[in-house]
Amino acid sequence: MVIHDHHDGYISWDDYLDNQAKLDANCTNDGARPPREGMALCQGIMLCGSCGRPMTTRYHRGGRAAYECSASRADQQATATCRSIAADTVDDVVTERLLAALTPQQIALALAAADEVADRHARSHRAAELALDRARYEADRAERAFTRVEPENRMVARTLETRWEAKLAALAEAGQALDTVRKARPPLPEPAALKALATDLPRLWHAHDTHDRDRKRLLRTMIADVTLLPEPDRHQARIGIRWHTGATDEIAVMRNDLRTPAAAVDLITRLGATHTDEELVAELAAAGLTTGKKRPFDIKAVRWARHAYRVRAPRTLPFREGEIGIDDMARILDVSYSAAYYWVTHHRLDARQDRSGRWCVTWNETVEADCRARIARSGHLNPAGPGAHPLPAEVHGCLSVHDVAIRLGVPTDAVYYWIRVHKLHARRTTTGRWSIPWNEQIEDSARQLAARTRNFTPTTQTTTAGGAV
Repeated sequence: MVIHDHHDGYISWDDYLDNQAKLDANCTNDGARPPREGMALCQGIMLCGSCGRPMTTRYHRGGRAAYECSASRADQQATATCRSIAADTVDDVVTERLLAALTPQQIALALAAADEVADRHARSHRAAELALDRARYEADRAERAFTRVEPENRMVARTLETRWEAKLAALAEAGQALDTVRKARPPLPEPAALKALATDLPRLWHAHDTHDRDRKRLLRTMIADVTLLPEPDRHQARIGIRWHTGATDEIAVMRNDLRTPAAAVDLITRLGATHTDEELVAELAAAGLTTGKKRPFDIKAVRWARHAYRVRAPRTLPFREGEIGIDDMARILDVSYSAAYYWVTHHRLDARQDRSGRWCVTWNETVEADCRARIARSGHLNPAGPGAHPLPAEVHGCLSVHDVAIRLGVPTDAVYYWIRVHKLHARRTTTGRWSIPWNEQIEDSARQLAARTRNFTPTTQTTTAGGAV
């Protein structure tokens, strides 16, 4: 139970109710859409007219915002006309319509209508006051009749008491009705203040010190929600505005589409693999195609389109002076492509990727000498060198990965792959190397496996003296 004014509180009961109302208005889990930070003015009140769901707001690079239908992310129930639209396209027309509705002429009409509403409210207010006076008079009269009855007349006293209680209940209802009428229409601001606000509103709206949150609050005092109506033409948009008064407006605008036109994307995708950026610029200009911002294509725009739509540049472009490819480096050093690729991708060598994704390795005599010294020290690439680690003596009847590759005439990568997919049994030694059990049956099975494999280049087949270690 609640006993009002039982003791002095930190805040009054009205302040408590106001705080609860603000908390409820800020609780988005219950469907509330309070004004928040961000440049999108219709955030939270934007609806999709195709599926009826609220539209979310997304911010992209460069400070651009867009309203997107949430149906596709919720349960993949998006309709054919569910769209996303740039926030500027919607906010500009909504702001224009809002400022047009708050001109001094419109304010004068609103004040005239408000005066008529105020007169009607005053008449209903006066009627409620008269009803309360009448109920109070009836209650007083019933009280006087009850107090004058003799106590011996119990039946009469009981009847008068019942009548008095009914009049008191009617008095309470009349008082509650009067309170309801008083709270139904809050007092209107002064006409002079409204006219001054209408005159200064455009300047206030576009002022630099006016925050986007303030604009959202002002917009929501007049507009209930904004709807992106279904429109099959992707170059146009129909925007519906529903005012708090119940009136609705529909506005048709051209969409501000900044995406690369489909014709330009098709040309870049079709010719991108065989034409350079300069040649694509010439082809796009000859076809009369422009970017999403209606500007002619240049080198920068073509490169951005390649990146956005994953169109690689042709690999016919020559290397720069002092550069070679990974396959050329592997051929010069007589190592596998994977070993050369490992050095490049693990920053063991200075290399770059061109627009086609090709690795270009800086190459000279010093780099080649360093690579050959690295190969000589590597026990993996040079099993006969000083960096080699032979299998421990306790491993009998086993071969190393290099020995198996030499016997079968396959790259060591193939042997490592067979071990990884469990086509060739192997175990780790105490030094961490793979030791492969070997006999004639395993060798026959491995040779059949090598014969079926076509993903490697066979090497020169030699046989190690002594057979198994």
